[in-house]
Amino acid sequence: MKIISLKLYNFRNYESLTLDFSNKQNIIIGLNGSGKTNIIEAIYVLAITKSFRGSLDKVLIKNDKKEMSISGTVRDKMTHNYKLSLSDNGKIVKIDNNRIAKLSNYISKINVVLFTPEDVNIIKGAPSLRRNMINIEISQLENGYLHLLNEYNKILKQRNAFLKLMYVNKLASPDYLWILTDKLIDTGLMISKYREKFIENINKYYDDIYFSITKRRGLKLSYISSYKNKTKDDLLKKYKYYLDKDIIIGKTNIGIHHDDFIFYLDNNSLKDYGSEGEQKNAILCFKLAEIELFIKEKGIYPILILDDLFSELDSKKINNILKKLNKNLQIFITTTDLKNINTKILNNCTVFNIKKGKVVKQLYE
Repeated sequence: MKIISLKLYNFRNYESLTLDFSNKQNIIIGLNGSGKTNIIEAIYVLAITKSFRGSLDKVLIKNDKKEMSISGTVRDKMTHNYKLSLSDNGKIVKIDNNRIAKLSNYISKINVVLFTPEDVNIIKGAPSLRRNMINIEISQLENGYLHLLNEYNKILKQRNAFLKLMYVNKLASPDYLWILTDKLIDTGLMISKYREKFIENINKYYDDIYFSITKRRGLKLSYISSYKNKTKDDLLKKYKYYLDKDIIIGKTNIGIHHDDFIFYLDNNSLKDYGSEGEQKNAILCFKLAEIELFIKEKGIYPILILDDLFSELDSKKINNILKKLNKNLQIFITTTDLKNINTKILNNCTVFNIKKGKVVKQLYE
């Protein structure tokens, strides 16, 4: 999968920008704040429909403008034109000029794997960060996953609303609650199976990749869920057990919305016991394992985006990783300085130099 060209209109600091990319390695160089990350962010937004920066959609629109758009030509088995636009009327996505009514039917068409300096917070932060990452990655691999997730969240919202009603109205019949609970369990079990399968597949490659980089073993990712290895009857008993508590707090206490994903090294939680260096290596290896999953399990070569990698990790180690990457991958690297990158890697790269809001394209030779 390759993105051939990208066109930005009122996106972040770019009023109008058109870029043509190399099928192999693209390096975007510029000082911090110059707009280099905005370019790779645009690629990500075109694929996933939201930013990896956790920003509100409206900040993607250039100051004093009312709308923005990102357009890209992407070649996989066939070539298609994608467009995402954003205005007061909402978010609109199109493929070959045909509007896609649901974002869930659009996501997974363009596959990206992204590493940013902030990704270490996935390990250090709250379970919601890890769930969000896993949801994004599975959505790119499995077309039906996002539909299930949206359905689960809809049912969960309805169940929580009814729990609050039951707290206020002690005479409210619980029949409707158990109809919702039944649907929640069915949908949750399907989501849980997707997540369990994804983690199993990641672990096929995870430790071997970690060993190739660090010469250590013992890295794995574990899936923690109240739904794991449970039957529907088991879960119904759990929901009945928690019913009084659910009613008192007006929220559902168990379910896949409480799932977590724990990174372990030598059977110790990296969140609790890992150094920052170990955490960074672990999340980078996760991204590399994901690439293997795309290629070997799905036959897809995703677009790889590495944002400011050399500021976070040892440059010698990173150059060795870049040399080992599959030659069929299209790669985007942002950096403040080319001197960190091995000249063998730079050969025949396309370099985009950003100065004062202007992007100059050149072939490094």
